[in-house]
Parts: sequence; structure tokens; C-alpha cells
Amino acid sequence: MASTVTSERRPGYGQLLRTPGALTFLLPGFAARQPFAMLTISIVLLVQHTTGSYGSAGAVAAVTGVSMALFAPQSGKLADRFGQRAVLLPGVLVHSASGSVLIALALAGAPLWALFVAAVPTGASVPQIGPMVRARWAAKLDGSPLMSTAAAFESVTDEFTFVIGPVLATALCTGVHPAAGLITEAALTLVGGLLFASQHHTQPQPSRADGHARVEHVSALSIPGVRVLAVSFLGIGAVFGGMQVSLTAFSEEIGNPGANGLLYGIFAAGNMLAGIACGAIAWKSAPRTRLIAGYTGLTLAASGLWAMHSAVLLGGLGLIVGLCIAPALITGYTLVESLVPASARTEAFTWLTGAVALGQAGAVTVAGRLADTHGSSAGFLVPMAGTALALVTLLSLRSRLAPRSSGRTVARSGVGHRVPVAVD
Repeated sequence: MASTVTSERRPGYGQLLRTPGALTFLLPGFAARQPFAMLTISIVLLVQHTTGSYGSAGAVAAVTGVSMALFAPQSGKLADRFGQRAVLLPGVLVHSASGSVLIALALAGAPLWALFVAAVPTGASVPQIGPMVRARWAAKLDGSPLMSTAAAFESVTDEFTFVIGPVLATALCTGVHPAAGLITEAALTLVGGLLFASQHHTQPQPSRADGHARVEHVSALSIPGVRVLAVSFLGIGAVFGGMQVSLTAFSEEIGNPGANGLLYGIFAAGNMLAGIACGAIAWKSAPRTRLIAGYTGLTLAASGLWAMHSAVLLGGLGLIVGLCIAPALITGYTLVESLVPASARTEAFTWLTGAVALGQAGAVTVAGRLADTHGSSAGFLVPMAGTALALVTLLSLRSRLAPRSSGRTVARSGVGHRVPVAVD
């Protein structure tokens, strides 16, 4: 196994944040990211309140997640080609409007099929702020040692939103009104998305305008490593979705619905803390090794969730699960820089984000049905199964995660990108 040392000392977060123009897109981007962490749990809590079924709530949330997974890469491809602002402006308007329709239908007691119809545009129009921020970092830091620090910083930011978002959504839905979480999500999407879109001077140069006709139509999914990463990220989505539904059901079972936000916040806090630590370490092991190690730890930790029958034990193991997610997420996003040409990176990031959403969608559906029929313990089997399948995929196809060759080209595809030599 190859082992590389890129530097003796990892550039710190302070140096990263001093990058010219960084704060102008980070601050509005943070506000616009909150809805991603609030959407699924807000739908689950609203629909479960109006229908009385976790299965129905999970199914509506799943339709939203599948729609996002299918449309997010197309959004990323359009952003790469025409610019992020051109995609964001109509997207946030559609999302806010369709989310409002979903709220109205749920409160009116509309049939499940009507909720499914409203859920499609709600999910399809979720703004891909995280991938767009990562693409801006990649454009500013291409080839810089700060890129690994930026990947860690983005993971920390994502997980910080997953600390705040579910707790805020749960508090609003249980303490104010069942629809309050989704109303807040739609409002943050609109305001945060428009503010982020206004920072057009920091967005990557659209490939349509760079004059490289042979590069602009390269699809990120045509790269084998991206496909492997996307499949592995389904497992992370299974953890997020399975935890959200199963923790909600567990909190109901113990007679303390408000505990859901706290338990999920502990899980997300572990993820955030691990992300901070990962960003401070100058790794000597190869990225593929770290990725597999992260998934191994995640699978082992998730395998014990179903057996936890007290809030204290569940919170403790949930913290460990969260600690294992960040290394896998950070390494996966970092690998994109070495696998994908700059003209397709936003699309690549959205494939990974979409895979998380798709895994989450499947997980909330299956975990919801299991929780309805067999209780919350059965729902916790979903994260275990999802992470195990992801780990098997990585172990089987790890050679496809070799970076693009920087020195020699073996062959060229019909669209002009390099096909790398796989080197272990």
C-alpha cells in the first residue's frame, strides 16, 4: 500500500479563512445550508403528525430525497456550464413555493399521493449549496495544500448544520407547530440562497465561457472513481435517514418526543468534532486507506445501534457513529479533486450529495416501515445494512479510486479527458 506525506504541517483553518473572498461566500452559504439538514426531519414530523404513521412520513420524505438525488447532479452540471447563480435563482424560488404547497396539503389532510406529487419539486429544487461552496474552494485553491484543509472545513460546516438543523426543526415542530420546521426551512432556503447567489464574483468560471469545447461536456459520472464514491456515500445516507426516523420512534417509545433532537444532535456533534480533528491532522496514510478505515469503523459502530435500549447508551453509541462518519466524508470529497477535472467538479460533488440524499430516502422509507411494525430497534438495522454494503463496495472496487495521472496519459476518451493509470 502506498503511503504519502504531502507536508510536515497541515495548513490551519485560520490560514484557510484568510483566503481572499472566502468569507463573502461562506457566511451566506452557511445560512443557505441549514435547510438541507432540516428538510427530512421536518417532513417526517409534519406528515407523521397529520397521518399518524411513520411509514407514510418516511415515504413522503423518501420521495423528496429521491427527487433531490436525481436532480442534484443535473443542477451541478448546469452550474458547471452556465454558472451557479443561473441555477440558484430559479431553484430557491421553486423550492420555497413547492415546500409551501406541501405544507398546505399535509395540514389539509390531503391523500398520500398528493403529498408525493408536491414532494417531487420540493426535493428536485433543493439548492446544492455544499457542492457549490466546495467547487468555489476548488477553483480558488487548485493545487494548494489548503485544499485538504478546505475539505475538512466543509465537512465540519456540514455537520455543524446537522447539529443545529434537526434540533431546531424538532423544537419548532414539537414546541411551536407541526409545520413550523418546514416553514422555517423554506424561508431559510429563499433568503440564504438569494444571498449566496449574489456573490457571483467568487463562483467558478462557467465552462461554457472558458473556450475549452472538448472539456465542457465531460460528465463526472463517466469517471469510475466517482461512481464508486457515489455508491459508498449511499451508506452514509442510510445512517442519516435511519437515525432520523429511528431516533424519532425511539423518543416516542420512551415518552419523551423532545429527546429526538438532543439524541440526533449528539450524533451530529460527534461528526463535527471528528471533522475538526481530521482537518488538523497532516495525514501520512493514502486517502483510499483512510476511506476504507473510516467505513470499517462506521460499520462496526452502526452494527450495535439496534441493541441500545436506553437513551444514555443510544446517545453514547450515536456519538461514536458520528465520530466515524467525518473521516469517510472528508476523504471522499478530497478524492474528487484528484479524480475529476475542474470543469466537472460541481457535478461530481452533487453526485456525492445526491447519493447521500438517495441513501437517506431509502433509509427513511425502510426504517419507517420497520419502526411502525417492529419498533425503533428494527429501524436501527438500516444504518448497519447500508454501511456494510458500502464497505463491501469499497473493498471490491478500491483500485478505481486511483487519482488521475498528472504525468502520463494512457488513453483518451472520446470527450478528451485523461484515463489514469491505477497505482496502489
